[in-house]
Amino acid sequence: MRRILVIRLGALGDFAQSFAPFAAIRDHHRHDSVTLLTTAPFVELARASPWFDDVRVDARAPWRNLRAVMAMRALLRQYDFIYDLQTSGRTTRYFHLSGHRAWSGIAPGAQAPHDNPQRKAMHNRARQRDQLRRAGIAEVPDADISWLSGYGPRLPGPYVLLVPGTSAAHPVKRWPVERFAGLATRLWAGGLRPVVIGSRADAPLAATIVAACDATVDMTGRTSLLDLGGVAARAVAAVGNDTGPMHLAAVMGTPSVVLFSRAGDPALSAPLGRTPGQVRALWAQDLATLHIDRVAAALR
Repeated sequence: MRRILVIRLGALGDFAQSFAPFAAIRDHHRHDSVTLLTTAPFVELARASPWFDDVRVDARAPWRNLRAVMAMRALLRQYDFIYDLQTSGRTTRYFHLSGHRAWSGIAPGAQAPHDNPQRKAMHNRARQRDQLRRAGIAEVPDADISWLSGYGPRLPGPYVLLVPGTSAAHPVKRWPVERFAGLATRLWAGGLRPVVIGSRADAPLAATIVAACDATVDMTGRTSLLDLGGVAARAVAAVGNDTGPMHLAAVMGTPSVVLFSRAGDPALSAPLGRTPGQVRALWAQDLATLHIDRVAAALR
């Protein structure tokens, strides 16, 4: 039995788009031991999945922390083959720490390099599939995520998820919260309950939406990633900015409308969903110019 390591540190959208590669690696190495190296926010989700025998945490310690660097070196050298799905500058350094060439990633000298010259022009999902193909995994079908659909609270429905937040570092990626509030009012008038999801930092956004439509359920800061998967699976639709929860909703099969600004390119990173037409991406140079009517029409 070989020891296999998969590296995927985050963020949530990237992690969700790696579900299919995770499942393909597990199937390819069904008789081997497969471990995931990830960051703390994704440990619970990864351990609940059927894809890994073990999950290890990367604290992403500073490179000046020699003790941590040497501990990572020792960890990497325990494995017979490593799939680097993060393919970042940091994880490429891990290739050099590993001391061997049995590696799939972008590191020069790797046994299975992803050196496709079109790599940066490929959608995230196509890029990962091409990487695994070059490592000997020819097929990367959609993953079976039925194991995730049962988690989370049962909310009064039918309901639509609203995702008004994004990383604080990217405010340009946010559709104005007043537009979400207006959309919530329309949804409730049409018999669909708005449910706002996000982190605790998104609570002020949820409060604005609740003030406009008091039938809204505020779930910000109240769901784990496991909960979020189940809540999304039971939603009739999801509308939100280009952020992690929308990628998870798309993977769960939820009909989704994802809003992109000039800060993102749907051709490279939009959720693809599980079926044709499941996900619609709307792009505007400035999301403040995106009218509620256009978003509401995309939901129909």
